[in-house]
Amino acid sequence: MREDDGRKLDHQTLEVLRLRAAEQVARGVPAAEVGAGLAALGLHRRTIYTWLATERRGGREALRAKPVPGRPRKLTGGQLGELAALIAESDPRDHGFAVALWTRQIIRQLIAARFGVDLTVASVGRTLHDLGFSAQRPLYRAEQADPAAVARWKETEYPKIAAEAKAAGGTVFFVDEAGVRSDYHAGTTWAPVGRTPAVRSTGARFGLNLISAISARGALRFSVLTGTLTAAGFIDFLKRLLHDAQHTGAGPVCCIVDNHPAHRSKAVAKFVDSSHGALRLYRLPAYSPQLNPDEWVWKNVKHDGVAPAAPRGPEQMKAVVTARLRRLQRLPHIVRGFFGDPELAYITAVA
Repeated sequence: MREDDGRKLDHQTLEVLRLRAAEQVARGVPAAEVGAGLAALGLHRRTIYTWLATERRGGREALRAKPVPGRPRKLTGGQLGELAALIAESDPRDHGFAVALWTRQIIRQLIAARFGVDLTVASVGRTLHDLGFSAQRPLYRAEQADPAAVARWKETEYPKIAAEAKAAGGTVFFVDEAGVRSDYHAGTTWAPVGRTPAVRSTGARFGLNLISAISARGALRFSVLTGTLTAAGFIDFLKRLLHDAQHTGAGPVCCIVDNHPAHRSKAVAKFVDSSHGALRLYRLPAYSPQLNPDEWVWKNVKHDGVAPAAPRGPEQMKAVVTARLRRLQRLPHIVRGFFGDPELAYITAVA
């Protein structure tokens, strides 16, 4: 077969050629002339007569491409729909498996048990792809979280906080703290197939603790902590937020925090009371980090900053983290983008 043989064209392209060739002949172009044009595309010049005969027997529709036959699916349409719902709405533990993650092997076993159909692991992968599924790293949610409290926060408590802050000309900040360790490894790198790459890094263990606050307008404030977060350290950070607000003539600072012990200390409560309304503190529902957009700051710093850099000492780590946070301060549109998480739609809905 020649390199330019027209029979190598895909079915849809050949269908277009057949239809256009028949239309040309119908408009009065001589069949021989149309055949010469087909020859230039790698088809035999007399192919046009075969197409015209097909059109006479079955009409113009007979020139369209036929569905390519293939082996029928072992799972029916109804079974595929049920399988998709099971994977999307439950986890393997709900079906007697001892693991919490859907793998192709686990799904293969589920299909065999539920539908009596035996598929290969590769077939399961193709089926999942056809259903619109892909392998993803899951988010983990604490079982202790109270769905009713989360719903109440989204529907009632936060909208009230946002409305009060807006009426007073204040700013709502979401605050969170995080630790970064030298043995935090994430990300991927390119390497030859079958040869797992190795990244040289220090074997020493060291870490860094941080606190930050972000607003839906894209503002970011942060502080590098000495040791773990204490009530005194948290108060110092709150003082900085207050100072910035007073310097710009803004209204009250409304800070939304989690249930860290430092946030609930008597010293912090006393400091908040002493501000006479200039500082207001609110707590998220317990075990609900997905409600705090500041979590995305730490993903950006740790996963996209520290992990690729593989710092070799505390000072280098501090430099990497600080540079990453200062970069976010200069790019408020990225910070605003953190609020695009579907879990945070409750914030943007009242912004």
